[in-house]
Amino acid sequence: MLKARNPRRRWAACAGVITMTLWLAVAGLLTAQPAQAATGGCAGNLVRTLPFSTGEVRVYKTRDRACAVAVAREPGQRRAMSVSIQPRGGYPVRDAGQFTRYAGPVTVHAINRCVYVRGSVGAGSVDSGWILC
Repeated sequence: MLKARNPRRRWAACAGVITMTLWLAVAGLLTAQPAQAATGGCAGNLVRTLPFSTGEVRVYKTRDRACAVAVAREPGQRRAMSVSIQPRGGYPVRDAGQFTRYAGPVTVHAINRCVYVRGSVGAGSVDSGWILC
């Protein structure tokens, strides 16, 4: 004859599995956020950092795209920020406004093309000249 299982024991096992699943999901979310925040939303490898008095412009490159983001040195206070990237022979793509941490990302197609990057945070600004040629 088969023995009936204890319903409390079954419920405890299910609760343990659910709790462990939730912990793993939360841990995955917490570890995934800093990687996204570090790049500012750009894909690819960091190939150039252009520092200036109030922040820096970070330039990322994949096989076929270039991306830029202007990052404030001291985030928190809302201020004017802008970033633009222009492929040689093309039109600039720009993001500007009142931001607290960064402006951008802005992305252009850049297969075998130089790009010109400009960025500003408050009163400070930088331009790259033609890079990634």
